[in-house]
Amino acid sequence: MTFSTVSQTTDGTLHINAAQLVDALPALDYQDGILHIDGVNAHALKEQYGTPLYVYSKNTLLANYTAYVESFSALNDVHICYAVKANSNLAVLSTLAKAGAGFDIVSIGELSRVLKAGGQADSIVYSGVGKTKSDIAQALQAGIGCFNVEAMSELDTINEVAQSMGVKAPIALRINPDVDAKTHPYISTGMKDNKFGISHDIAISAYEYAKTLPHLDIIGIDCHIGSQLTEVKPFVDALDKMIELIDELANRGIKLKHLDFGGGLGVRYIDESPVSVHEFAEALLPKLLSLQAKYNLGLHLEPGRNIAANAGVLLTSTIALKPTDHKNFAIVDASMSELIRPALYESVMAIINTALDDNKQAQTWDIVGAVCESSDFLGKDRHLALEVGDLLAVTGAGAYGFTMSSNYNSRPRPAEVMVDNGTHRIVRERETLEDLWRGESI
Repeated sequence: MTFSTVSQTTDGTLHINAAQLVDALPALDYQDGILHIDGVNAHALKEQYGTPLYVYSKNTLLANYTAYVESFSALNDVHICYAVKANSNLAVLSTLAKAGAGFDIVSIGELSRVLKAGGQADSIVYSGVGKTKSDIAQALQAGIGCFNVEAMSELDTINEVAQSMGVKAPIALRINPDVDAKTHPYISTGMKDNKFGISHDIAISAYEYAKTLPHLDIIGIDCHIGSQLTEVKPFVDALDKMIELIDELANRGIKLKHLDFGGGLGVRYIDESPVSVHEFAEALLPKLLSLQAKYNLGLHLEPGRNIAANAGVLLTSTIALKPTDHKNFAIVDASMSELIRPALYESVMAIINTALDDNKQAQTWDIVGAVCESSDFLGKDRHLALEVGDLLAVTGAGAYGFTMSSNYNSRPRPAEVMVDNGTHRIVRERETLEDLWRGESI
């Protein structure tokens, strides 16, 4: 479905009605023609903290998390485990931990961040394909809630480490159900040609092998088919496959405590029409309630993008305008170093003026950064009214924004700010030049 907020001309120019788009994003609104984020003037944020600048709405983070809690409240023993990779800022993690969230991690660094932010180790599930013996030992020492196992050899590794520590490791096997998530191939994780999980074809034998290893405690089954899914059917198809496996495992005497159904529910960046969390729950609950009645299974969900994306924006200032005979380039102070999604995935994210002015003439611009790569762009063929010095906002930037940023071209990474009902505070200082070579020697 294409919304009235967006139109595309025959030459490919993308027209976004900023006011209408903002109306659909709860963290944002225009007051007297100036963009506000959770009640805070975007221009005031630029004045105090500079740009490029990531800004996160505390209220939107909490509302998005609460939507999962309420939508799945018909079930017992539900754990909403926020996927830390989407946005790992300590203030974001602390906000969700205080609300009762669990966490899905993929590295020891993420485990350390969650614990630093006040998260509980026994509410953490540890996913990821490359856990080392050291990683496993540290997670066991911390009292991790569950390992999501991604390979047969990982079963042996976890068992060996657990044996050396004199403990049993809680595990679930991540099963690759070979379901097409109908999303970008870079963020599809549930098909045969993806590196994630254990093949559905050998799932039963994998569990039977795990049962022979004395230092493993089999407590669950896990499935995650991809990210930015806008339809519910792939989820339903994957759930059906998981139910078949759970039934077969029960027949073989392997009784599980929970089903981990991953995350991946999409968000609206510009004109997408993803199902809501409530619609997502409605489609799955009949089957999940039946599973719970039959096996007393708990449920783990691992949303990341769906909680964080539209809670954040990236503010960026226009440095220079460069019209040419072929294209008009607007050079801004953000780049692929700060936000790599457009360059890496060809993701289309909304870029809007923070000040609405009907008297300024709009033209078609490519919004590009100063990094020395032709792939360094935030958006192409955008219909915008621009002058040097104008402030722009890239919406939907709360997930996979700062966490994927880098120091490429020796660019210090930007500051991060949390806003809350008209108040604002710095939650990560802007890097300095000295930070660029911290730890190096001549």
